[in-house]
Amino acid sequence: MIVPFTICGVALYGAFHRVDVYSSLVQGAGEGLSTLVRIVPSLVGLMTAVYMLRASGALELAALALAPLLERVGLDPELLPLMLVRPISGSAALGVGAELISTYGPDSQLGRTAAVMLGSTETTFYTIAVYFGAVGITRTRYAVPAALCADLTGFLAASWAVGLLFGG
Repeated sequence: MIVPFTICGVALYGAFHRVDVYSSLVQGAGEGLSTLVRIVPSLVGLMTAVYMLRASGALELAALALAPLLERVGLDPELLPLMLVRPISGSAALGVGAELISTYGPDSQLGRTAAVMLGSTETTFYTIAVYFGAVGITRTRYAVPAALCADLTGFLAASWAVGLLFGG
């Protein structure tokens, strides 16, 4: 019921303030398309890089290199591909998460941790490419390191929370 009430509310607001709602909608859609044209090159480059990394085996190699470090902080090494892909691509991370859940089971410690990680972290580079590209910002300065620290915190918190709530 929220959507119909919102539509009616916008129409009533427009009528009350004598705003041509349809022309405003068309104008906004046109601006949205111009924004899309500006950000598509960034998205194409980002998605190409993700698929190249997965196909080349570089993600698995990086996961093997980072496994000993993350085991020390209580993270399962099988989650490393998910942790490496999640900041780059949501669809690739969903694929890795689905593989983990189908392999280990949805009620396993690893399956639960993967699900919580998917829900508690962001596709950092995608988000930065879209939002910064939409407004024309080319230098991200502190945004990328801060966002990656937030992702790492989300991964650790997900693992620790699942361990605390479900044992393990």
